[in-house]
Amino acid sequence: MNRLKPAAPLLTLLPSMALVPVLIVTWTGLHGGGLSIWQQCLSGALHPSMDPDVLHAVWHGLGVTMATALLSWSLSLLFGVLLGSACADVVWRSWTLPSWPAKGLRSALAIPRAVHELVWGLLLLQVFGLHPYVAVAAIAIPYSALVARIWRDHLDSADHRPLDALISAGVHPLSALMTALNPGMGPVLLSYGGYRLECALRSATLLGVFGLGGLGTELQLTLQSLQFRELWTGLWVLAAVMLMLEQLLRVWRERSDVGVHGQRRMLLFVSLATVLGVIGTVWLRHLVPDLFFGLSWLGLEVPSWTQLNAAAMELPWLRMILETLALAGLAAGIAIGLPPLALLLWPSPRWHQCCSIFWACMRWIPPPLMVLLLLLSNRPSLAIGALAIGLHNSGVMGRLLLEGLQQQGGQRQEALRAMGSSERMSWLYGLLSPQSPSYLAYGAYRSDVILRETVVVGVIGGSGLGWQLLESLSSFHWAAVVLVLCCYCALTISGESLSDRCRALWLQS
Repeated sequence: MNRLKPAAPLLTLLPSMALVPVLIVTWTGLHGGGLSIWQQCLSGALHPSMDPDVLHAVWHGLGVTMATALLSWSLSLLFGVLLGSACADVVWRSWTLPSWPAKGLRSALAIPRAVHELVWGLLLLQVFGLHPYVAVAAIAIPYSALVARIWRDHLDSADHRPLDALISAGVHPLSALMTALNPGMGPVLLSYGGYRLECALRSATLLGVFGLGGLGTELQLTLQSLQFRELWTGLWVLAAVMLMLEQLLRVWRERSDVGVHGQRRMLLFVSLATVLGVIGTVWLRHLVPDLFFGLSWLGLEVPSWTQLNAAAMELPWLRMILETLALAGLAAGIAIGLPPLALLLWPSPRWHQCCSIFWACMRWIPPPLMVLLLLLSNRPSLAIGALAIGLHNSGVMGRLLLEGLQQQGGQRQEALRAMGSSERMSWLYGLLSPQSPSYLAYGAYRSDVILRETVVVGVIGGSGLGWQLLESLSSFHWAAVVLVLCCYCALTISGESLSDRCRALWLQS
């Protein structure tokens, strides 16, 4: 295990090799026809539209997106905590009950967790029609399972000695659990819950790109019509909201860490989540008056065994799986390797600040819009999809890496510099090396997320399981939909297991 430590900073750079084939394919696919369009796009960034009608449409779309995000986030926290508690072994042991129901529930929750929110949105859209609550449910279902997993992991890995002592003293199991474990779960809920709020806003925008309403729909329509000034009006507004949200969550975490502790911290956060959920419900109900009316049940045909067998024989499974895995592998390599490579090019605070701004922009632009922007001057290919997902997730990885580097001291870097090492080598082994194990561990988790996100660009780029899923949904080929979803779940659950092992390996090293 110790042999991995000297190579750790180099292993953080190794995934950036995925840039080589992606850039080669992208470069060979460039065409000059999109150059003038790109000039118009960049000009629109500097001169966004201030037309009152455009601003009104953007504001209305932003309201729907934020209300959807707040409501789905609040619901996912509520159900996630309840489900996570129900599938925790420690909860069942506290009542001296067998833990096999918890294991069964954990296995069942792996399925909704493995399916991307876009897939849930497309499926629910076929069943219920075009309504805003479809986007709410599409986000809340997988997010609840994700929150449940994190909550359960922390409950089972916590120190159980205070709990055992209380139960031995005759305290009721529920009171013992609330007293012994809940105070330590406050920071978990605060940190991960805040992160999930950011993700919910991105997911609500993403679902809008695919026609489920909100700001994403406005961005999609303006891009398709090449109205770049209107496009950038929406993008700048989205960027401002995301930046404000990130800063508010950061201030909330810092003040909570200093002034609020234990169970009181959890109660404050739960109260905030409840209030925001109510605000989201009222806001969405106001913006879309027919939200709770006009339900259309389109129905799903349950495929027979003969139909499933026929669909299994006709689909090109090997090609779809290989394209999906290649897309995920290349995108993960870009997302993990690009941030440390970019910081290594010029280890200076000013350059790192420029990188931080670039990564913030990558986080704000949804991958489908990034794919469409890249296709303005390039032909469709798997490399375009990998580049779009990789750049988007590099924004998340870059932010994480910079925060980790800023939190650790620079004594080791100064010592290497005093010994005559160059600026890059002292940064690589002085700052990046201690941060590498945790960065690679999170990179393993991010790879699991990227595997789920391949469906997003697969739907647009005509590759992998995502494209086949869209084709099957549009033709109401339910047998193919069921089989593709099963295959996709198997891949993502396997990737989740592999990422867990890699994360454990790097955290131990």
